[in-house]
Amino acid sequence: MLPIEEIRQPLRTALKSGLRRFVLEAPTGSGKSTQVPQMLVDEGLVAPNQMVVVLQPRRLAARLLARRVAQERNGKLGDEVGYQVRFDNISGPRTRIKFVTEALLLRQILEQPNLPGIGAILLDEFHERHLHGDLSLALAMRTQQTCRPDLILGVMSATLQAGPLETYLSPCARLRSGGRTHPVEIAYSKDARAVAGLPIWTQAAHHVAKLIAERPEGDVLVFMPGAYEISRTLGALREQGVERFADLRPLHGELPPDQQDAALDPGPRRKVIISTNVAETSLTIEGVRMVVDAGLARVPAYDPQRHLNTLLTQKISRASSDQRAGRAGRTAPGYALRLWGENEHWQRPEVETPEIGRLDLSETLLTLRAADLDPAALPWFEPPTPKALERAAEFLHDLGALDATGHATEDGRSMARFPLEPRFSRLLLAAARNGCVAFATKAAAVAQGRSLLLPLSDERRAEDRETKLERPGEAGLSDLFPEIRALELAEQERFDWGWCQTWGIHQQAALQASKAAVQFLRLAKSQGLPTDDPASDPATALRRSILAAFGDRVGLRMDRATLRCQLVHNRRGDLRKTCVTRKADLIVAAELEERETPHGVDLLLGMTTAIEPAWLAETFPDDVRVTSKMLLHQELRKVVNVRERWFRDLLLESKISGEPDAETAARFLVEEIVEERLQLKNWDGSVTRWIARVNLLAKVCPEHGFPAIGPDELRLIYEQLCHGKTTLKEVRESDPWPILGMFLNDFQNNELDRLAPEHWTLPNGRRSRLRYEDDGTVVLSATVQHLYDSPAKPAIADGRCALLVEILAPNQRPVQVTSDLGRFWESAYHEVKKQLKGRYPRHEWR
Repeated sequence: MLPIEEIRQPLRTALKSGLRRFVLEAPTGSGKSTQVPQMLVDEGLVAPNQMVVVLQPRRLAARLLARRVAQERNGKLGDEVGYQVRFDNISGPRTRIKFVTEALLLRQILEQPNLPGIGAILLDEFHERHLHGDLSLALAMRTQQTCRPDLILGVMSATLQAGPLETYLSPCARLRSGGRTHPVEIAYSKDARAVAGLPIWTQAAHHVAKLIAERPEGDVLVFMPGAYEISRTLGALREQGVERFADLRPLHGELPPDQQDAALDPGPRRKVIISTNVAETSLTIEGVRMVVDAGLARVPAYDPQRHLNTLLTQKISRASSDQRAGRAGRTAPGYALRLWGENEHWQRPEVETPEIGRLDLSETLLTLRAADLDPAALPWFEPPTPKALERAAEFLHDLGALDATGHATEDGRSMARFPLEPRFSRLLLAAARNGCVAFATKAAAVAQGRSLLLPLSDERRAEDRETKLERPGEAGLSDLFPEIRALELAEQERFDWGWCQTWGIHQQAALQASKAAVQFLRLAKSQGLPTDDPASDPATALRRSILAAFGDRVGLRMDRATLRCQLVHNRRGDLRKTCVTRKADLIVAAELEERETPHGVDLLLGMTTAIEPAWLAETFPDDVRVTSKMLLHQELRKVVNVRERWFRDLLLESKISGEPDAETAARFLVEEIVEERLQLKNWDGSVTRWIARVNLLAKVCPEHGFPAIGPDELRLIYEQLCHGKTTLKEVRESDPWPILGMFLNDFQNNELDRLAPEHWTLPNGRRSRLRYEDDGTVVLSATVQHLYDSPAKPAIADGRCALLVEILAPNQRPVQVTSDLGRFWESAYHEVKKQLKGRYPRHEWR
């Protein structure tokens, strides 16, 4: 009996009592993935006409778990027990237990929110926190809360933080199964001299050979990040002679079903299973006593170069490595070897960051908006950040998938039907309109992966390759064209390693691109897109389609002397020197690479495609606009009318379209002066002081009628200065004094110099210029010696404005500020004299 049986009664009791949600924590090997859905059916917890749907993060796990459960129930796969993954549906009208991948259930909830025929949803391995799993849970909760209160919702995992989930799902039952495990010896191999520094597959094969020789019992499970590393490990194991003593069994999602089954089924000999992380938690593999862990996994991550979610090889967390090691202790004491050092192990993150916190959310947002759902209104377990949603919305708007209000456009709804990154669904839709779908699938395949072309040291061979990859009419138009041609040639040569090596074509990148192109083409056909490519000019058709998919990466060459480009969203970058589009004025870049430099962060533009300006308005009609404005032309040195053509915030073209009339030009010049973009040559310090003096008297001597000169009065002065003028020279050399003189009458002009003089006469006959501040303060600045015998409280404006005296040392530096000289002489002066007399003995000190 499996350990999970201990939760059968508590589960039945909880659901019979009316609870519709539960959290189950049970270790790998306890039987939760296979037994819990059977419990729900066999205990009558779901109606006879309803199905239990089990969400699995991986296609391989969904199929193999369905196979296991069908065997346990002595049935045929696809009858009572079935599965559905992309392009493969083995289920029927009698299916009661169905294993599906997260994305498929997600689409079903969006299309049929009431989930007809489904009585329970189980989210398995929830601790992995896939984005589709989080979204599926939020939508299932919404369905349960609105139209299906009878729906059973269970969240299951080998290791999870049950507390937060219990709070989120409340009211819910919390269940736990301890499972049965045996001790596992953990070892680290980083310092093993025999294989230090060699490729990870060579290291793994070396250690597996030793384990097979030293430990006579048990199978070996080797963890590698992906299919490529698994194939290299198989080769290294054969070189080590391991195949003489054990069967070598690869296990990953790209294998045919019979090979996947062979990895799990028992056989007459020992096995060495080389697997991706699908064997980490989802599947139980009998007979494994030893684990060799490369410590790596293909992890979904955001690639900013392409604005895509992609799979990157990364180090696994400590929690994942513990899960992998535990595989060796399911049936007996085991041994786990980690191909890294113990110090490094403790520097690794404890757990992986949930995908909702590290992936681009544009596909998720488009999925919701196409279903007229607001992401902010969903009951998320962990909601996405507003910034992440804002970034996704901006990107989708750039693609034409969302309108200005954030709702899905018709194109956006069509794009959402593709289980693809929005950029590539947009590419395929545009290609369908332009008649180049098959061509576009290859472009998408090479755009999403690494470059197929490797540097060639032989210059002649490099030139021959360039000729081989160039087709008529494609020269200089797109960096993707040589990549597509390289893919086609590699396919023709059946990816022969020697041929690829000779011509500098990355064999594995070509293989991956070929598989991706097939998948893209299959998806295009499944959506009813024409794939016979009737375009008369395929190169132009594809370039137009690429623009539709990369409208957020449009760039304009800034000059011919450099490779500098101005991009939309106020970014600048440089074309890579290897780009074939160096002669193009307008491009789109499939890659943007950020590089740190001593001057900041620079952008490198790669995988570029030349486009025509007219295509922008055809592809994005709402984002191209023509504006007219006036500006001061620096070369012509006068006001001109300018017609500008913009794509979003990128200025495409600016042309002079004539000159404004004198009155309009004058108004424009006034604004330039007000905004301090135009400086007046004769508007100097004497003018600003005059205005300050007038404003002071307007405040302290109101009976004399001095006008206050504020912003409105200044604008009137500028208007009179600019009247009838259109050139910079005329305005800059205008004399403001005749206009200023009209502000005061004769009496006020005479009183201005008496009441608010420019200078103050000191007792020794010297004159010191008064400083009129904007706040109405008037400052007299003089040395101590020049202030002897001055009035105790110097003032202007008939005594209504006291001067603020700035007392200077002989070196002209301020030592005291006061408005009461009398008090200064009586008190502070003695301290000042004491400090300064010794330094300046030749000066008078009273």
